Amino acid sequence: MEKERVLIIGSGPAGLTAAMYTARAALKPVVIAGSQIGGQISLTAEVENYPGFFSAETTPTGPELVDIMQKQAEHFGANIEFDEVTEVDFSGGAPFKVKTYGKVYEADAVVVTAGASPRRLGVPGEEEYIGRGVSYCGTCDGFFFRGKDIIVVGGGDSALEEAIFLTKFANTVKVIHRRDELRAGPMLQKRAHANEKISFMWNTLVDEIIGETQVKKVKLTNTETGEESEMDTDGVFIFIGHFPNSKFLEGQLVMDEHGYIITDEMMRTSVNGVFAAGEIQDAIYRQIATSVGQGAAAGMQAERWLSEQE
Repeated sequence: MEKERVLIIGSGPAGLTAAMYTARAALKPVVIAGSQIGGQISLTAEVENYPGFFSAETTPTGPELVDIMQKQAEHFGANIEFDEVTEVDFSGGAPFKVKTYGKVYEADAVVVTAGASPRRLGVPGEEEYIGRGVSYCGTCDGFFFRGKDIIVVGGGDSALEEAIFLTKFANTVKVIHRRDELRAGPMLQKRAHANEKISFMWNTLVDEIIGETQVKKVKLTNTETGEESEMDTDGVFIFIGHFPNSKFLEGQLVMDEHGYIITDEMMRTSVNGVFAAGEIQDAIYRQIATSVGQGAAAGMQAERWLSEQE
């Protein structure tokens, strides 16, 4: 069993920022990065809405921004472990027990920043064709659809950001949305409507994904008329929201009905000495900038809490 002062679960913007703040406080935090350092921004093509980057010359890709954050945290003394948490025990108070696939830790304070994951459609064929035409990441898979005709399911910021990115590769991108208007911000809507490769299909649900070795078509239903139809497509990119990665915390921390950890304004959870930041406790804003702020607050509060215990 390894004994640490601060253990950070998750390595997205919130986790890496909490790591930087606690490292600068000489607490030598250990970050359990999970399977993908950086969380969701590591899958983002371009980061246009993070302060300090505003032009084509300075706008970083998601992986580039993650690399900068990682190096900064490590520079101050954070230790990043590529492992995944499987179980925690917060019931007895500090020191807290955290088990990963590779190790068992005791920590005087814990910051949970495990983020969120893409929500599935839950239709026939979706699971079967993941990696064979079904994707939840345009940045990861767009290259494989050069000259193809694809659809994007969703109507929020992520759906339009990815649709715009996918036009770099695809011949056409059809956005299918279950409502008659988009939820995305005005600027993204303007860019999407101005893109000649993007078209829209309103009031439509994807009921089934059909293929052979690869995706070939989808079955659709019009929500207003009930009319059913089929559409040929080479790929289905799904962006319909996220769910918090909090299952391993059930019974340990107080959460809302959707599984988001409940925190106060100081990022404190229901257990003294355990803090949470980023999308695992934020179902509203879900931005890099807000996650960074929450991570900074959680890191500062962890340091203050440890000082009070001494």
